[in-house]
Amino acid sequence: MPATSPHPLTTIAQLRTMASPATDYRVIPFGLSRLDARLAGGGLRAGALHEVTAQSCSLADDAAATLFLAGVAAREARHAAGPVLWVSCRTDLYAPGLSQAGLLSANVIYAQPRDDQALLAVAEDAVLDGTPAAVVAEVTKISMVASRRLQLVAADADIPVLLLRRRRARDQDPLAEPSAAWTRWRIGSAPSERLSVPGVARARWSVEAARQRGGEPFSLILEGCDETGRLAVPAALGRGAAETAGAVRHAAA
Repeated sequence: MPATSPHPLTTIAQLRTMASPATDYRVIPFGLSRLDARLAGGGLRAGALHEVTAQSCSLADDAAATLFLAGVAAREARHAAGPVLWVSCRTDLYAPGLSQAGLLSANVIYAQPRDDQALLAVAEDAVLDGTPAAVVAEVTKISMVASRRLQLVAADADIPVLLLRRRRARDQDPLAEPSAAWTRWRIGSAPSERLSVPGVARARWSVEAARQRGGEPFSLILEGCDETGRLAVPAALGRGAAETAGAVRHAAA
């Protein structure tokens, strides 16, 4: 009789597991099955660099991208019971808007460096210090080397570094540039559900994961952050049940 052969490896995931040992890391889930199921590990890696940019240069898309990050930072601040450091060279951040996404002014430390180079240095020093629960940094230009440094210090400190990538030109996509970020996102505004009261509706966003380590890109239409930083599935898409963010858990790479 011929010798029996071992079970064949049938998936790419199995091959990746055999190629390198699993590494435990903390995950920040969104708590939405439609979203978390598409993310490797079931959510955002906490100790990692994540990049977000607006889908276009419109103010509506820019606001959606900003509030998307504010919601992530707000949920992590509650989990870690610590402040969020928000670093920007601009002076247009609207604190009441952030509070509508769950990030209260009392929980935010603002820093305004002179340029992108100083901004990245402030963000890295803050992560190394370990004081903030999360760091949000608005940056126009970042090199591959600088993004790799932020990814390494974020992983070592188990602190999320959330980069808001600003456009340098109308037709320039910041995510076209190389980066060591764990995930990269494009966020834009989407039409809200028409309600009986004109002008009153929860914002809807187009949420696109353009790149993620260990997973495939995808896009979804979701309702924007509420006052606790939680996203939701639109009722028409979620069959009447809006899902909201849950607890932090752990996963393997």
